[in-house]
Amino acid sequence: MTLDLPGSQIILIILWLAYFTIHSILASVSFKQFIAMKLPALIPAYRLIFNIVASILLVPPLYLIASYPGEMVWRWSGGWQYLSYFFAAAAMAGFFWTLRYYDSSEFLGTRQIKDNRTEILGQEQLQLSPMHRYVRHPWYALALVILWTRDMHEALLISAILITLYLFLGSYLEERKLIACHGDQYSQYRQRVAGLIPLPWRILSKHDTEELMRSREKK
Repeated sequence: MTLDLPGSQIILIILWLAYFTIHSILASVSFKQFIAMKLPALIPAYRLIFNIVASILLVPPLYLIASYPGEMVWRWSGGWQYLSYFFAAAAMAGFFWTLRYYDSSEFLGTRQIKDNRTEILGQEQLQLSPMHRYVRHPWYALALVILWTRDMHEALLISAILITLYLFLGSYLEERKLIACHGDQYSQYRQRVAGLIPLPWRILSKHDTEELMRSREKK
């Protein structure tokens, strides 16, 4: 069975929209509260299950991108190609560098199982790496750099546009949970630091970052 290109593009859009919808529902506090009422024993493993489901749901759109890329829209060439490689490599390095500031077991969800955590909001822990001085969502920002420094064929361009829109929406939804969990602390941080695109006039100094972390620890 073969799909013509327009048909594959439509399917790709549907797959991404389905992924974003399911991802948002599973990440929402209201859905976690529903699970807590119906299946409370599942809550400690919720983060791990969420990560597994999110990874599995990525397979169909990624497969379609690889199988039906479509026509090339643009290709970086000359000096721009090397510049794109540089920014992509720097973004990857930044991603791996920030990992040292996160608890990988908590991010994966195994620590919640080990500690038998049953709280809902408490599973969203505030973590501030040095990159959080420049943007509130460094992983999202780095992902956008990697995404938009690629050579773009039609399927990847469609995906890049949809993913970019969802990252902006997802950052907003995530911050609603962070404000609910950390209150005024995160609200103040949010007012002082840019979201996904660094702004020179909204950078948190190292001293102010340390003060923010200390005030969190006092609570």
